[in-house]
Amino acid sequence: MLFVRPGRLSDLDALEAMARAAQPVLHSLPHDRRALEARVALSEDSFRAQVDFPGEEFYLFVLEDGASGKLLGTASIVAQAGYAEPFYAFRNDALIHASRELHVNRKIHALTMSHELTGKSRLAGFYIDPSLTGDAAAHLLSRARMMYVAANRRRFSSEVFSLLLGVTDEAGTSPFWEAVGRKFFGRDFAQIEMASGGRSRTFIAEVMPSYPLYVPLLPEAAQRVLGEPDTKALLAYDIHLEEGFEPDRFVDIFDAGPVLTAQVDRSACVAHNETRIVREGAERAAPTLDDTTTSYLVASNRAGDFRCVLAELAGPAAPGKRGEPAGDAPLTSAARAALGVVDGDTVRCVPLHRRDSEAHETDADEPYTDTQSVNQSGGRR
Repeated sequence: MLFVRPGRLSDLDALEAMARAAQPVLHSLPHDRRALEARVALSEDSFRAQVDFPGEEFYLFVLEDGASGKLLGTASIVAQAGYAEPFYAFRNDALIHASRELHVNRKIHALTMSHELTGKSRLAGFYIDPSLTGDAAAHLLSRARMMYVAANRRRFSSEVFSLLLGVTDEAGTSPFWEAVGRKFFGRDFAQIEMASGGRSRTFIAEVMPSYPLYVPLLPEAAQRVLGEPDTKALLAYDIHLEEGFEPDRFVDIFDAGPVLTAQVDRSACVAHNETRIVREGAERAAPTLDDTTTSYLVASNRAGDFRCVLAELAGPAAPGKRGEPAGDAPLTSAARAALGVVDGDTVRCVPLHRRDSEAHETDADEPYTDTQSVNQSGGRR
């Protein structure tokens, strides 16, 4: 069974291999082994630390195959984007140019360099092994991060954002970079991407244009890709939408990829989570996104050791009193082992799909009695 857990220094070899395989580069996984080791050590310290508000913490997760012990992916959370230096993005603005004498009043689309995302928590560093088929593993790895956020609210800001890969061609050339970034840096996209440190480097403000960039003056190819995800990021885009993220008024400062944001309180992993009691369940095949039964993200945090799996549950559970478990979570032995739980422990459960969450809300709105029964699938740098 696949499960998500915090990364460890003992994972360093596997993480180094993923860092070198990832395209484009992941800033959360530097190619230099010494720098990578420092990142993983920071993550271990962050998970152990007692945190009352977000700061410089960095949380790195890995996707592990419980049967083989092989690592098949990684994803991370930056507790506070731009903690040391501002986090830069382009803000979509509409500037009014008007002349009473000429009877002209035009609204012009412009891009303005901004660091308004600084201080918000950020989902980052998503990579999954291309050998994995289907979408289930990607859903699990990506959204497990929000399951951790939901269980550890003090560690993160009230708003979370994610920066997705912008459109590039087969050679990795970005139309937007060619039209804008190259004019100021005089270098290839990949070179600056590696040096940018996740969009928090002083040289961005020093070199990029500080005045509004008028979109109608850009080549048509650059205009077309504004806020558009690359084909390689479409699955990640859909996964983020499933969680409740929405496109915001920002785009990436280098390739104009979309910035998606979510209010944590309105995210699926917070708004639709249930606490259930672990029970021994019948052994069955691992869930897939094609199953007719309800797929759930199931997370444990026993003794502070976070785990998350994808499991099938007969839900949603009947609503209970506030603070009390909503029902049982019959889990296979593989799921219990992956989560590190035993019969009687509690776990956090969230329907994988929004349609199931909405069905839950509809049922929950009906009058409830003791005799009533309730019946009841998206990264970057």
